[in-house]
Amino acid sequence: MGTTDSRTDKNGKYGKNGTEYDVVVVGGGPVGLFLAGELRLGGAAVLVVERLTEVDETIKAGGINTAGAVSLYRRGLLPDLAAAWERNRWRMRAFLGDRDREGSDAPPAPPKFAGHFAGIMMRGDLFDASDPAFADIGPADGVGLGVPQVELERILGAHAERLGVEVRRGVELTGFDADDDGVAVHLDGGGTVRAGWLVGCDGGRSTVRKLAGFDFPGTEPEITGYQAVVEMSGGERLGVGWNTTDVGTYVNGPFPGRILTVEFDGPPADRSAPVTAEELQAALRRVSGVAEVTVHEVHSSTRFTDNARQASGYRKGRVLLAGDAAHVHSPFGGQGLNLGLGDAMNLGWKLAAVVRGTAPDALLDSYTAERHPIGAWVLDWTRAQIAVMRPDRHARALRRVVTDLALTTTGTTYLVKQISGVWQHYQLPGEHALTGQSTPDLELSDGTRLGDRLHGGRALLLDLADDPKLRARAEGYADRVDVLTVACPGRPELTALLVRPDGFVAWAADRDDEGGNGLDDALSRWFVAA
Repeated sequence: MGTTDSRTDKNGKYGKNGTEYDVVVVGGGPVGLFLAGELRLGGAAVLVVERLTEVDETIKAGGINTAGAVSLYRRGLLPDLAAAWERNRWRMRAFLGDRDREGSDAPPAPPKFAGHFAGIMMRGDLFDASDPAFADIGPADGVGLGVPQVELERILGAHAERLGVEVRRGVELTGFDADDDGVAVHLDGGGTVRAGWLVGCDGGRSTVRKLAGFDFPGTEPEITGYQAVVEMSGGERLGVGWNTTDVGTYVNGPFPGRILTVEFDGPPADRSAPVTAEELQAALRRVSGVAEVTVHEVHSSTRFTDNARQASGYRKGRVLLAGDAAHVHSPFGGQGLNLGLGDAMNLGWKLAAVVRGTAPDALLDSYTAERHPIGAWVLDWTRAQIAVMRPDRHARALRRVVTDLALTTTGTTYLVKQISGVWQHYQLPGEHALTGQSTPDLELSDGTRLGDRLHGGRALLLDLADDPKLRARAEGYADRVDVLTVACPGRPELTALLVRPDGFVAWAADRDDEGGNGLDDALSRWFVAA
């Protein structure tokens, strides 16, 4: 087995140092599958174990934001995402404001944004698309909106399969033993797999997190919420979209039969108990005040709360967490799935580099350092929405103030920036304004875009000034960093960018910069051999 690439067969089996796999990922949902793909692109041998035997059809997230769509675009998955939008576009007509277009054969186009704050819907005519935060996003803008989580899981499952990730379904983690050299992962049925690293992507009630003893501080829940797809009668008496009442909040739509209710009566006694038609009907009648609505059949349903917790750190030795295993919160604002995809994109290339021996273990410290602040922000974003949704008089007064602010161009644009994730950045060393930012999707002179150049999951030094001295400084990193010399007519002030595998800018230079200051430090910081 080689020292720089542990891939020894097409299925990605056989890790380094006598392990069967370099990494075992527990949890085969979107985050676990995306992480597994990132690890394989980086040269790691990966096993995903998932307790469910089939893709989970339960209604969950209804789309991904701009930041999430950009991550998939950078791995060549934009056509798959667009096709999923195509399959779901018609049932989103009401959501896109097309209810008055009865009889029209024209399908709705993907929206530039969608979302709400505590059920206060954003208005497109108040959104300032010229805000610099939305510049150079590229073709991924808006494509993920309206794509259900189950569709995304299928896309990422196919992506992982193409890369040779081994996925074992119907297999559950029962325990593990970790030491300085690796992790013995115990699976139901008595089997044990030896791996170099273990990553828990197994959801909010993560077995990996609990067994490893991660701290999980946070705030207690106040609500019981239901989300379901049902067959019902009397639904025409319900308001469409988000509705606030004296009791709580309910949602009707964006497609027929989809309902959501929120009541501030504390958490459910048993979140794991089956959700019955009678239970949903009672909640919907209480919140809406419509006694005539009757739920006849439940196709898909889930309970949720606003329990908001975050692991103090995302790594303990050779065990790491990502996605809901690392942080939980209410679903309001649709941030959870996007947060998990960002975790996977950030962790994947770093852990793969450690596995290959081209980076020290200390590189993994930057995973928590970069992702924990964004997770903490999401928790507070959802807590703020709970505060505005409460049915007491103080909260309702606050809601009126927030609504007035939201229904301004400045307020709408601010909220859309937060919901879309375009604000996210990392505190990285360097003086250039782009350092630590998600890289702009530059249009290049060869007819490609920068996002097209990131599909392989490798770092990229973009030489925009045809500078042989600049390229020479990256020669010692040829096995880790690709170099591309090309022009960018639309951004003539830029002369070079060093883009990490996750698409974030590690270093940048303008024409007035002297000698590429900081490039050597950035290369050695992120890509030096262990």
